[in-house]
Amino acid sequence: MLSYLTDLFLFSCLLLIVNGAEKKYVDKENVTVYVNKVGPYGNPQETYHYYSLPVCRPSIIVSKDLTLGEVLSGDRMARSLYHIQFNEDISNEQLCSLVLTSDGLNKLKLAIEEYYYFEFVVDDVPIRGFVGLIEETNLFPHKHHIYIYTHHHFDFFINNQQIIYVNISTKEHPPVSLDDEAIVSIKLEFTYSAKWYQTETSFKDRAKFIANTAFFPKTLEIHWLSVINSMILVFLLIVFVIIILSRILKNDLNRIGDDDDDDPVVEENGWKIIHTDVFRFPEYRELFSSIIGVGSQFLSIFIGILLFAFAGMFTVHRHGSLIASVIILYALTSCIAGFVSGRIYRQIQGQYWTWNIILTANLFTIPFFLIWSIINTFAWAHGTTQALPYTTVLILAIMWLFVGFPLTILGGIFGKNCTSNFDSPCRTKAIAREIPQVSWYRTNIIRMLIGGFLPFSSISVELYYIFSTFWGREQYMLYGILTIVFLILILVTASISIALTYFQLTSEDYRWWWQSIISSGSTGLFVFFYAIFFYLYRSKMSGTLQTLQFFGYTLISCYVFFLMLGTVGFFSSLRFIRYIYINIKMD
Repeated sequence: MLSYLTDLFLFSCLLLIVNGAEKKYVDKENVTVYVNKVGPYGNPQETYHYYSLPVCRPSIIVSKDLTLGEVLSGDRMARSLYHIQFNEDISNEQLCSLVLTSDGLNKLKLAIEEYYYFEFVVDDVPIRGFVGLIEETNLFPHKHHIYIYTHHHFDFFINNQQIIYVNISTKEHPPVSLDDEAIVSIKLEFTYSAKWYQTETSFKDRAKFIANTAFFPKTLEIHWLSVINSMILVFLLIVFVIIILSRILKNDLNRIGDDDDDDPVVEENGWKIIHTDVFRFPEYRELFSSIIGVGSQFLSIFIGILLFAFAGMFTVHRHGSLIASVIILYALTSCIAGFVSGRIYRQIQGQYWTWNIILTANLFTIPFFLIWSIINTFAWAHGTTQALPYTTVLILAIMWLFVGFPLTILGGIFGKNCTSNFDSPCRTKAIAREIPQVSWYRTNIIRMLIGGFLPFSSISVELYYIFSTFWGREQYMLYGILTIVFLILILVTASISIALTYFQLTSEDYRWWWQSIISSGSTGLFVFFYAIFFYLYRSKMSGTLQTLQFFGYTLISCYVFFLMLGTVGFFSSLRFIRYIYINIKMD
């Protein structure tokens, strides 16, 4: 078993590195058609194994060896009864003769009434069609007729002995009616045919060809106007923050210089008066360091995903490659989380190093595991393909135990031993200064709302496309735009964090450490509010399982936003504070 799991993991990793073999066929070579899954058209995440329906199936079901990404994305491929040879036309070949009893017939009718579609896979090309057809006849009283498609016609497009694209049609023969309620059983004859065509499209361009001839409606379009609009607004915002803060700081520093030279008895105020407290280390140092470490890890994961995307690894015929990339990158970048967390913890003079490393390793893993366990339990109960088999769960556990966790420890050791003490421009007094009260519009809650809303507004347009990809039918291929939006998000978060930190210091509140994380990370809260809006008004999802999956995984995503952007806010504020306090004269 362990050997099998190891081979499967290595095979999945290999698929993430290479571009995949370009399979070439010879004439009359067998072309395997894999059946995959079925599910209602309105609920993208509710999928079942194709053989869960009463359809033609072999006496012994032979499953295909799947990659890690395919299993995680809900694929459950198995060999079908279709016998197709390369470049050989087929006309009305019998697939099977199937006798359906009342139970099977009712199950098939229910699937057709819920608009079930099926998915086959041929040479890594997904092909889809509807199981049956519903015809509405009367409005009052309502009546409809149910039909099942018993014939599948395959159109193969080939070039240079390679399969470029496959289309399946269910309209070559008229569907069979299933309306008669008096029948106890029915005999259905399933047939298929195939036609081969030459195309000028090359194998390297077949991903674009598949995307342009998709079964689902194509709604994602290049939205440069919205991106340019966001870029202009962000540019003006950043320039505004830089100019205002530069002028204010310049006046503050000039006034401080004049006071030090001419009138040293003038009382200090604003951010200079708290110079003996501004570098006072925060409470809960283990948790603080762990958040910064894991946030740095997710920043590196996101950058890695963008690099993989530009390398062309995420295409429509590479099933689950994105999910597998995230899993593997998370395991391999655990050393970054350990290193950054250990480095910060050493600088803020933490004492419980072992507890800090354990917390860093589990800060994301435990919440994710708890939410995933609940979702997976419901998926098992419903019998969907989204439920992971125990072998895959074991693989993920092995990856964390023998890759992720050891790398976190190793990174923590290097972070602790390769870092000097915190270099503070100002000495910190033993007794903390009293923090004055401020107006309601200068409180931490208001800063949190501002710090979260402005970065969210810069990515709100792109969020629709991302949500439509993960919870809809679209295929996201706009990675260039995604990179621009990611850079905009980082810049806005850093700028707003600096501005809010400055306003906090001018209020003589030196507790900026945690506030910089919370204010910037609160973007995740606004993303969650948008998710609620998307679920209610933009998606067609319904049911307990769908709702649980949507909000469970969305909650995890918002948690990642909090960790990642909170880290950006902290490092931006830290650099800004170092800059302003290193330029003033201290007694």
